[in-house]
Amino acid sequence: MDELRAWGWGEAWEAALEAVAAQELVPGRVVAEYRSELRVRTADGERKARPAGSLRHRAAGRGELPAVGDWVLVEGGDGDGMAVIREVLPRRSRFSRKEAGERTEEQVVAANIDRVWIAVALDQPLSLRRIERFLAVAWDSGAQPELILTKADLAEDPAGAVRAVEGVAFGVPVRLTSGLTGEGMAALEGSLAPGLTVALLGPSGVGKSTLINRLAGSEILRVGEVWGSDRRGRHTTTHRQLVRLPCGALVVDTPGMRELQLWEGEEGIRDTFGDIEELAAECRFADCSHQGEPGCAVEAAVAAG
Repeated sequence: MDELRAWGWGEAWEAALEAVAAQELVPGRVVAEYRSELRVRTADGERKARPAGSLRHRAAGRGELPAVGDWVLVEGGDGDGMAVIREVLPRRSRFSRKEAGERTEEQVVAANIDRVWIAVALDQPLSLRRIERFLAVAWDSGAQPELILTKADLAEDPAGAVRAVEGVAFGVPVRLTSGLTGEGMAALEGSLAPGLTVALLGPSGVGKSTLINRLAGSEILRVGEVWGSDRRGRHTTTHRQLVRLPCGALVVDTPGMRELQLWEGEEGIRDTFGDIEELAAECRFADCSHQGEPGCAVEAAVAAG
């Protein structure tokens, strides 16, 4: 089982496996997600896999289909064959968003993650509202969010950017980095540990692949160009994958997200905007909508700056 431990297997997953009592099935972790298939890392190597029809039927639309980071139980798939995923072990965390477009369904971006790294590029104007939205979803995942400010070498005022982000990221670590110069990378790597799983999120062009390559010590991911006056990046990552770093930590690399709609987010919003929740408790009316009622503590705080 040493191979599985290198991908995050431990006593908790051993207990979950025993609870399922599926002796004929092989445990493994989903390490990549493509359009038509998944890749599952088992004790004896990587297998191509697809969810069983019964699993797809009961999980569709509820965010329970296998995602990168999931621990699953598979059948078959030795050699060049396609394995069948029969079960998904209970998740301890998951980063979800509403599926892009008109459909109101949950899309799990990464599962069983310990931290969420939200990448923000400093070669373009900061969008604090976008950061708040990412933070709300990250808190709701059950993982610990961290803000990674990338491209510090291209920032006009890196220290000012850190202060601005810290103003909306209450209690969340804010790390200043540059994948090109190496600034902040030693401290970032020092915060990792073997078996720790991190989901790296952010729009295209913020330097996610460059960051992972720097941590990996080699060019394992393709880096794309940033083009246009709005500094929009190409989607160089076209699938989700779990990358194992030399330090033993695991990073989920994801395609850039231009659209991030909240799935549920109630707990995440409470954590992100805790200061407003505290103020709301001081309003004269318990059902205050903060839109003109007398004695509104939130509107009073806004008026006071």
